[in-house]
Amino acid sequence: MTTITATPITVLAEEPPPAETRRRRRRVRWGTWITLAVIAFFGFAPVYWLLVTSLTPNDLVFAFPPTLFPREITLDHYATVFGNEMIFVYFRNSVIVSVITAVLSVIVSMYMGYAFSKYRFAGRKSLMYFVLSSQMFPQALLLVTLYLVFAQFGLLNTYLALILSFTTFTLPLCVWMLKGFFDALPDDLIEAARIDGAGPWRIFHSIVLPLAAPGLVAAGLFAFVRGWNDFIFALTLAGPDRQTLPPGLVNTFISEASTSWPALMAASLVVSVPVCIAFILLQRFLVGGITAGAVKG
Repeated sequence: MTTITATPITVLAEEPPPAETRRRRRRVRWGTWITLAVIAFFGFAPVYWLLVTSLTPNDLVFAFPPTLFPREITLDHYATVFGNEMIFVYFRNSVIVSVITAVLSVIVSMYMGYAFSKYRFAGRKSLMYFVLSSQMFPQALLLVTLYLVFAQFGLLNTYLALILSFTTFTLPLCVWMLKGFFDALPDDLIEAARIDGAGPWRIFHSIVLPLAAPGLVAAGLFAFVRGWNDFIFALTLAGPDRQTLPPGLVNTFISEASTSWPALMAASLVVSVPVCIAFILLQRFLVGGITAGAVKG
């Protein structure tokens, strides 16, 4: 009896011609560059316009049609900014409030985030969602309540009122950010430390926190920027001696009669420098802290 063995037939997929492949890659490359150019334009065009306005003399600021490149350049507006002593007072207030807000937010949120991540207790999920639900309410809605509470305790026009109000709104996001980061840390690492005889406090402070440094920096930078940029709470809860830069600049350069737009633009650029420097120096930790919690370790 003759045995017939079937030979499998391999069907090769037809590859596109090399020329078509090159055209396709070229279209993808051009599309990527065009997308990046549009994003860069929307990101840097306002900053460039701030710079142009801050360097333009007063009599040419409202010239029509506007020019992208100033015909005349002056540094008088920057001299006005640095010659105003109240700008340095507002700057000092912003540094004090923002730094303390960042430190306080990180200290509280790292313990809360670690507890939510590594411990199981009754009401854990309910408490987690309760913390997250606080972000659903508009911050301006709570302004009147906070004003009355701070007035009753005599905290108006103080640093403490600003720090507590800023921390209240930065804490929920910082907690969830650090919880995601702690979730990415393997439980085996903690179990190994327990076997070696380390207690909970020793494990957290000596093992977990050094590994969580990028997440702590990301949470602290978020809280710092939140305190640095706030306007409505700093305007309402603090007097002239305790106001931060956003309301201070408005009160200095904007009045009922006129607005000094070039000086305001110059001041806006100057006060943005510390935040930009912080982002540049800490961008490695910031990116690592934000993305580390995206993947379960």
